[in-house]
Amino acid sequence: MTKKLSIEEIQVGSTREATFWTNPAKDSEHRFRATHLDGRRAPKVVLCNDPRIQPGTPCLVRIKSVSKPNRTDRGAIEVEFERLLDFRIEGMYVDPLVSRKLQILLESGLNILLDGPQGCGKTVLARRLAETLGMQFVFFNCGAVVEATDFLASIQVRASDTGQPVTDFIRTEVLLALEEAAQHPERRYLVFLDEFNRCQESARNALMPALDATRRVFHPIENRFLEISNNVQFIAAVNRGNEFSATFGIDAAQLDRFAPVQMDYLPPEEEIKLLQARHPELNRGLLKVIVTAADRIRKAAELGSGLSVRATDEACVYLKHPLMENEQRRLLPDVLQSSFCGRFSGRWDDVASDAGAAWSIIQAVLREQKRKDGDSS
Repeated sequence: MTKKLSIEEIQVGSTREATFWTNPAKDSEHRFRATHLDGRRAPKVVLCNDPRIQPGTPCLVRIKSVSKPNRTDRGAIEVEFERLLDFRIEGMYVDPLVSRKLQILLESGLNILLDGPQGCGKTVLARRLAETLGMQFVFFNCGAVVEATDFLASIQVRASDTGQPVTDFIRTEVLLALEEAAQHPERRYLVFLDEFNRCQESARNALMPALDATRRVFHPIENRFLEISNNVQFIAAVNRGNEFSATFGIDAAQLDRFAPVQMDYLPPEEEIKLLQARHPELNRGLLKVIVTAADRIRKAAELGSGLSVRATDEACVYLKHPLMENEQRRLLPDVLQSSFCGRFSGRWDDVASDAGAAWSIIQAVLREQKRKDGDSS
């Protein structure tokens, strides 16, 4: 978690990056409000009134004044607009076109559907979006939803003092966020519905009024309708394809509540950079072999599913461990056999299985690398 800025770090005249949204305080003379500077939580609310500001678009600002610097519960940081900045998501690679689409959708307040292969970074992207834009991130696993009410409340049965069963309704993260958002219009909430197609269509239907112009849901605990305030935005993620167990199709009416954004795996060079940052103990040549094998498997027409970044990361965890670090090249085939082939059906030594097809691809990559090593020696 990014450390909050201290008031001592806020120097008048210095420049910072900020992302503004419309100020919910109706009586304020400032039209725009931000909560973060340079991606870190600001010690006070950040205010500006420049008409060149575009809500949701990062910009460079100069600190103009800090009111009530010694108070933790009052005051504000007033800034002057310098210029707009390109939208970027800290700490991860995002395809430039996908980045532009996300910027437009976030500015517009539309619901977003991230559609991509398993392990391509949908959850990480949603979390980084919230961090970058200073939004409260709310994660909800739709795979646990059976009944329509499960989105908002779960049932817990306990024994009373007399031994009689008592039923309690426990608010989910989604319901808590919706209630909190109504009480705090100055905050923005990003509700992430992970594995949205793992719950049945009938259960998803209960959430549909929250995702269209109705903007309300039925409160299962208080037996009333709960209005969803404008400071709440939804992002759902789906894994599509027959290779995913316990998934259900999303009908056209449900899809129409979202703006779909297609994602894919990282380009090989970007995946190498990611693994280098996570595992600096491993040399680039070794990482390149791992990523090349993964990329070939992902693009193989004979395989019905892809290979997540978690698989390449797992291989690196093995190889950098003290038990393997002195024999990385020798043990690489066994590690890839386990971390890559183990994610496919069948056995690696059965050429007719998906695991066997993946192993054939890995062997071809290893042979190519061996030839390159021989040519360079």
